Amino acid sequence: MKTLTFALSLIRHGETQYNKDGLLPGHRFPLSESGLQQAEAAGCYLKDVECSNVFSSNMLRAQQTVQTIMKHNRSCSGLQLVCDPLLKEKSFGIAEGRLVQDVREMAEAAGQSFPGFTPPKGETQEQVTQRVKEFLEKTFQQIGAEHWCDRGEEDETSSSSNPLSTSPAEGRADEGVRGFPVHALVITHGAHMCMAVRFLVEELGCSLPPGSDKEHVFALSPNTGLSRFLLTVRRAEGRFALSAIRCVFVHRKGGAFKSRS
Repeated sequence: MKTLTFALSLIRHGETQYNKDGLLPGHRFPLSESGLQQAEAAGCYLKDVECSNVFSSNMLRAQQTVQTIMKHNRSCSGLQLVCDPLLKEKSFGIAEGRLVQDVREMAEAAGQSFPGFTPPKGETQEQVTQRVKEFLEKTFQQIGAEHWCDRGEEDETSSSSNPLSTSPAEGRADEGVRGFPVHALVITHGAHMCMAVRFLVEELGCSLPPGSDKEHVFALSPNTGLSRFLLTVRRAEGRFALSAIRCVFVHRKGGAFKSRS
């Protein structure tokens, strides 16, 4: 069966002052000076990685991060950035702007665990997961429509020749991308990225690199942390559907970018 395999790189935005202070951010917070430096470092790290599509949350901190990354990458110069509210951060309702510890105490008082707790007027994990699903479906159709004709000629087993990493923190910037010209960058947020990774692994059956620790895989990504996946889609009845997915690495740390930039 003919298929199309493409790389998907998820990147968390750079640090904000709210991140640094241990507060839950809202919708309108810019990068801190440290966050701007992280975005620059990530851009330098990824400068030679070929990209075919770029997607970003429509929130300011994600916009600043993606614009900096694109500025450094020559393959992005002719690409149109797609800003999608489906990628925005989870809404924490009345808890936005409060200490994370305060919300933990709210959850405990309600007899719930913190990761699964929804503050009043906030967004549930199920609602965030639904946004993840909708974004992925849109992406499958867009990637397929744009790249199937000239790239959809691979045998379904061909993607297995690209070696995977066993280290989340170190490696080449183009790891997992080499041999796959179709590569989508996605800049999003911490809680959203957590739910996205969990959905890819638990719901879509994404395979992980040997020796992976699920506690690490499902943990909060560091600011400008990078996770990469290879997805294979097939065409059926005029639409594109996922047929295989595997993880190259998760949560490659921003500090690793600086040492290679």
